[in-house]
Amino acid sequence: MIYRIRAVVLLGLCWLLLSESVRAQPLPITPAMPEPTGINQGRFIGVLVGTAAFYTITLLMLRKQWYKKKVPFHSFNDNAEWLQMDKIGHGATAYCMSRGGYELMRWSGVNERASILTGGLLALLFQTTLEVYDGHSEGWGFSKGDMLANVAGTALFVGQQYGAGQQVVSLKYGFRKTIFPPFRPNVLGKTTGVQMLKDYNGQQYWLSVNLASVLPVGPSFPRWLNLDVGYSGSGMIGGHENPPIVDKDGRQVKFERYRQFFISPDADFSRVATFSPSLQRFIGTAQFFKIPAPSLEFNRVNGLRFHPLILPKE
Repeated sequence: MIYRIRAVVLLGLCWLLLSESVRAQPLPITPAMPEPTGINQGRFIGVLVGTAAFYTITLLMLRKQWYKKKVPFHSFNDNAEWLQMDKIGHGATAYCMSRGGYELMRWSGVNERASILTGGLLALLFQTTLEVYDGHSEGWGFSKGDMLANVAGTALFVGQQYGAGQQVVSLKYGFRKTIFPPFRPNVLGKTTGVQMLKDYNGQQYWLSVNLASVLPVGPSFPRWLNLDVGYSGSGMIGGHENPPIVDKDGRQVKFERYRQFFISPDADFSRVATFSPSLQRFIGTAQFFKIPAPSLEFNRVNGLRFHPLILPKE
């Protein structure tokens, strides 16, 4: 499921943050950076060993934590669950992992095309392995919808990098605390860290578009300015539908499930010209989290709402 896969990504980002800085992605207003003259053997071996160790250790940890009872391989259809928030999460996670793998390959001296292919394949390898584990797990199953989302997220990165040499659009993640986890803590999480992975009411996914890459703007236009379109859901304490629950006084509590749509400015700091090339590329990889900024929200229950900075607690 997506909260397990997102945990893998967060672990991977932590590993990336502790590694050496990587060179910046080419900006649309500057010539493409020259290809590396050759593979740096030390870095390349370090990346291979680190990736293999990360893959093995993570799978062992997940197997011990979540995949305790193995059953015959089976599939299930969860496409209607959680207002499709988990499917968008799969796509965003695959995108992030593809970009991270690509940047590590480029840092080690691998050429552009091979780095793109390797980043995409690494993302699919991680996520496909977890989906196969789900297919052998009691209570879950192999999800074709999840796999389609995994492929879509990977294709978004690979297609742009091959076709445009840059990421014109990217996928980002946001989170806010909600009122729902206390009603089903085993499903939505008891602590903030777990809720970031499991409470779909608190998650937002953003499609971030770099304006300078899609609009005919002049040289004075800020190259780092993005416009984000976001999606989330609220009122969900169950996958398909909400189970009956009561409050501490024994009164039945009902939540209405609805979709939320957002629009907000954003900043792509990997395009700030005053930053060094190494810092630009490093930021481009790690900037998976949406920066708090004013936003407009629309949903069918509350209509149009303006949020000055951080989205309010639902």
